[in-house]
Formats: sequence, structure tokens, C-alpha cells
Amino acid sequence: MYPYRYFVYGEMSLEVDVLRFTRRLIGNSFIRNVLRRLADEDPHGYRSRLDHILSMLASDASLHSRSLECMIEYRLFNSFIELALRRMKISRMEFEAGIKDPSIRRGIELVFRSLILYGVTVPQKLCSPFLIVWNFTNACNLRCKHCYQNASKPLPSELTLKEKLDIINQLDRAGVPLIALSGGEPTIHPDFLKIVEEGSRRGIYMAVATNGIRFSSIEFTEKALKAGLKYVEVSLDSISPEIHDEIRGVKGAWETTIQGVRNLVKMNASVGLAMTVTKLNYREVEDMVKLGEELGVKRVIFFNFIPTGRGRDIVKLDLTPVEREELLRKVYELARKSRVQVASTAPQLARVSWQMSSGGDCLPTHFTPPHSQSLRALAEFIGGCGAGRIYAAIQPDGKVTPCVFLPIIVGDLRVNSFQEIWSSSPVLRKLRYKELLKKPCGECPYRYVCGGCRARAYGYFNDFLAPDPGCLRGEIVGKSLEHVIIQKGS
Repeated sequence: MYPYRYFVYGEMSLEVDVLRFTRRLIGNSFIRNVLRRLADEDPHGYRSRLDHILSMLASDASLHSRSLECMIEYRLFNSFIELALRRMKISRMEFEAGIKDPSIRRGIELVFRSLILYGVTVPQKLCSPFLIVWNFTNACNLRCKHCYQNASKPLPSELTLKEKLDIINQLDRAGVPLIALSGGEPTIHPDFLKIVEEGSRRGIYMAVATNGIRFSSIEFTEKALKAGLKYVEVSLDSISPEIHDEIRGVKGAWETTIQGVRNLVKMNASVGLAMTVTKLNYREVEDMVKLGEELGVKRVIFFNFIPTGRGRDIVKLDLTPVEREELLRKVYELARKSRVQVASTAPQLARVSWQMSSGGDCLPTHFTPPHSQSLRALAEFIGGCGAGRIYAAIQPDGKVTPCVFLPIIVGDLRVNSFQEIWSSSPVLRKLRYKELLKKPCGECPYRYVCGGCRARAYGYFNDFLAPDPGCLRGEIVGKSLEHVIIQKGS
């Protein structure tokens, strides 16, 4: 669900150098005041003056027809980019090739706008999220035991197509680089292809989290990719058809899902496999990666189990802290040697990778793990669990939550704009300050690279600032997680 291949890469020495360089540059009051103007709304219809300049840099068209004001801002930012590229040892050709992709351009603009407005913070404050996960509908053609949405039938209050198009427009104006449609099962909704096409037309990277069944039709696969779908993350909970079908509640689901994956790979789509890890399948991690390699997917991601939705009914299947540690150590080993990208949504992966490599590696949560010497500086910059900081969620009826797994309503898009909700929600503001976390997470030396999963904290303790009970540092090590959730009455 989070295919950000372009925000995490490089050697540790380079990344530390870049962060130091950025702090010195943005920290200079004169330079920051000069650059601050670039974050303003652009008079020519672009999201910001910076968006306009990046479009100029990416364009092969002549610049002579631009206004004097545009050209001055262009020359100023171009000089800044030249200095930054030399410092980062990135060629001008590589940079210009990258920003021709509008979603990459959006990501760069978001980072620069955030740095201009907030300076360098740890973790970094963003003026908009990198990613929106949109629960497109509550309808689903499966009945998964761990479903966070408790999906089955569409809600009577789901957004109309007109309202969905308005939300796309809002997210576009906010500069959101990536939208991942989830559910329920988004591909079975009649508006799915229309929204994919509209988001893609606006230069937003459109992705989907799906059970893969609709993609077993080659005709549907062709339509979805033609509409502009860039990444497909297919849920697969076991290498065993029997176990997968038992978890998913429908016999034959595994075979149909695998056919969907094969169709996508055949058409050169970017595909990932996603497995929600429980006691039923956590020893299959290596075999799942091997299956991903055999199928030809780009990515395998292991999702934390969260006791929310129907997942509350199977809390006894959650891993113990010791089992999760074993799992994450295996994920780190596979990330180092596999032909496919291997990642996890468990924030503890950053801490595990740092410890296992004796300070030589640090894999940021959710992000594609690169082969580099170390990423601790960048991991602190990104900051572990991204709920309400790096991404947010939209529900089928337009309600906004910090994460699809964290069912706290922070706004309603039928009432307020997304930008207003993102900027003013008290809950989102609290999620952006690791200093507010309760111990042991709040006192942990790894709180900036990890900080625990806020959805798990809420699921177990009804408190999103509470500790994540899946970590070895937690106070409930040795206790039954099922007992804890019952005792808390959550």
C-alpha cells in the first residue's frame, strides 16, 4: 500500500550530509524567507509557486514566454537545486528524468514546502500527507477474519461519485502525491475506474489494496492499468490455499487471487503481495518471499495484526512480543538478500534492523527498504509509525481518520476541507509529537525511528499514546495479550 520507491535511498554518509546541509540552508533566516514565497499559492493556477517552478524544470518547452516574476523565481530555485544536487552527488540528468514523473514532482514539492514552512523537524512535520489510504467502499466479496473495516455490504451513507471527485480535487490542491484505494474491496465498486482515471489525470500516483479477485479477469486488468493504476498490492495470507481460504472465508479464493497476480505480472504492472501476520502464518515468511520471487512481483510486505474490526474476535492469534521479534529479524534478513523488496508495517523493524546490523542499517517502517549502509538519520526524519503524520485515511462516507487501523474520526469531508482537517485536528497534532508517547515507548531511545504502532496501542488500551504491546520493551511481556484486551474492556 505504500510504494514510495523514491523517498528512501542512498548511503548513510550521503544522507547525514544531506540532512546537515538542509538544516544549515533552511535554518538560514534570509534564505528561508526568500524561499518562503515559493510555498505561496501560484497566480497561474498551480498549487504553489514551487509546483510551477518544478513543472518548468521538468518541461522541455521554451521558458522565454514566462513572466519576469516567474523567471526570477525559476533562476533562484534553479541555483538552489544546482547546489543541492552537487552536495547530494546526484546528476542533473537524473534529477530532471525523475521530476518528469508528476507524482515524484509532487513528492519533492511536498518535502520542500514542508521544510520551508516548518524547517527540519524530527520527525518531520508535513503540510500534507505523502499518502492517503481511501476505504472506497464497505462492500466486499470476501469475509476475512482479520478485516479492520468489518466489511461486507456497502454503507447507506457512502459518498456519491460527485463527492468522490470533489475529494480528488481537494487532495490534488493539497499536493498529495499518492492515493491508495482500499476497502472493503474497491475494485468491485462501479466508481473505481473513474476515480483511478481522474486521480491519474491529475498526476497523482494511484494504487490499490485488493484481494486480487477482479484481476483474475484479463479484461478488467487491462482496463485498470489503462485508467492509470500504477501499483497493485494483493492480499495473500498464506502459501497454503487451505489456510488462505480459511482466513478469507471463501473457498477457492487463493487460486483466483494467484491468477490475478499472474495477470498483473504478465502485463508488467507493479505488484506487491501483502500478508497480515498472525500465529497461523508467521512461520511462512520466508516461503511467502520465495513465492513472490517465483510469481515475479516487485514487493512483499508483512502487515501487523491490529485488533480492530473483525480482528477483535481473533485477538488470541496475535503474536507475542518474542514471536514478533523473531518475525522481524527474519524480515530484515530477507530484505538484505531477496530479489524482491521486503518490508513490514511494524515500526519495530527499524529498531531490529539497527540492532542486528550493529548500527549499520535502519529500515524505515512502510518504506521500501533500500540496500544502503545505514538509514538511521533518515528513519528519524520519517519517524516510525506514520499515522496522522505521513499518511491519513478516508472512510467510505467521507470521514477522516489518522489510519485505516485507527478508528478515531478527526474530521468529515462533507463538512470541512481536507487541508483544514490535516492542519487543525488535535488528534493529528498529538500523533506528530513523539514526546507525548507514554512509557516505555516515550522513554525508548528508538522512539524517533519506531515509537510503536499507534493503532495497536489504541486497539489494546483505547489510547493512541499508550505503548505498543507487541514490543519486547513493553510492560506486558509474559502476559497474555488476549487477557490484556479483555481486562481493558476494549
